[in-house]
Amino acid sequence: MAPALRTELHLSLGQTGLLISGSLVGSVVSLIPWGLAADRVGERWVLASGVGGCGLALLAASRVNGFWTLLALLSLAGALGASVQSASGRAVMQWFPPRQRGLALGIRQTAIPLSGFLVSLAMPPVVHAGGVAWGFASLGLACFAGAVVGVLVLREGPEREDAPELADLSPFRDRRLWTLSLGSALVLAPQLCVGGFTVIYLHEGHGLSTGHAAAVLAVTQALAVGGRIAAGRWSDVAASRIGPLRRIALGAAALVALTAALTSAPLGLLVPALVAAGVLSMSWNSLSFAAAVELAGHGRSGLAIGLQQPFLNLPGAAYPALFGVLVAATSWRAAFFAVALFPLAGWRVLRPLAV
Repeated sequence: MAPALRTELHLSLGQTGLLISGSLVGSVVSLIPWGLAADRVGERWVLASGVGGCGLALLAASRVNGFWTLLALLSLAGALGASVQSASGRAVMQWFPPRQRGLALGIRQTAIPLSGFLVSLAMPPVVHAGGVAWGFASLGLACFAGAVVGVLVLREGPEREDAPELADLSPFRDRRLWTLSLGSALVLAPQLCVGGFTVIYLHEGHGLSTGHAAAVLAVTQALAVGGRIAAGRWSDVAASRIGPLRRIALGAAALVALTAALTSAPLGLLVPALVAAGVLSMSWNSLSFAAAVELAGHGRSGLAIGLQQPFLNLPGAAYPALFGVLVAATSWRAAFFAVALFPLAGWRVLRPLAV
């Protein structure tokens, strides 16, 4: 929807980045309360009420055309929809033992690239037919459908005993969780900047139509589904979440740097590098989720996710806007090279947890 938003609302690249970040901004203030609620009342109604409210906010967004009002509604949608993070993560923690949890969370995390794949294909014709109003309305209706599914299928999992050393340790006082959150926040940068700007970059920087550029993003999202499942299974086999996460961070840094080096190359060389960078940068999230809930224990898994996610969403809200400003001030090449430094820094920050 980004090119249509720029055209209809006459937005700068920086303003477009702020709208892309809007839902993450809202979630920063709500994730810890949602996590506490999931631990106390269970994930079923937390997910249903939050995602249903997100749908209402998106329907309201379809009726406005002012930048600040739209940003406020997208932030509200993010604050309400953030319930899905703690609720669905806690559900996996409750239902699956450690030897299966990486794969289970990897499958759960495929929701993001899978929906990205579907939206990349469906949104251009929807927006072409009815503008961004139809685009936001369709997203709102999808959220209503998700809330209904949550009510119908989610149930509380069996209670599991935590290790004795976790019984009295609050996630707020666990330095390992803070280190994991900071490192993951750094590894996140390519996921938002490469994925969030693929369509605009190929459309404005290389002259591809919006539909063809969206098709490249759709391929990236489709391959990322397999990437997340494979990364989760890898962590189960390795009996480690941090080791695979650090290796993925190094690979993502290398591929984003390669994309930067190929910005002036023919599309036959650039697009495969861009897709590979996008796939790898989207493949690691389940490993960070699994590490967080395993550090905190079952009884505090909702809170652990609620505490970790603001660390991801706060910089995540800033990355697209800053990336857009950096592109406008320098070039796509310089901006991609800058993004490649973040997962490299995350690899270094996570090193103590790999021991």
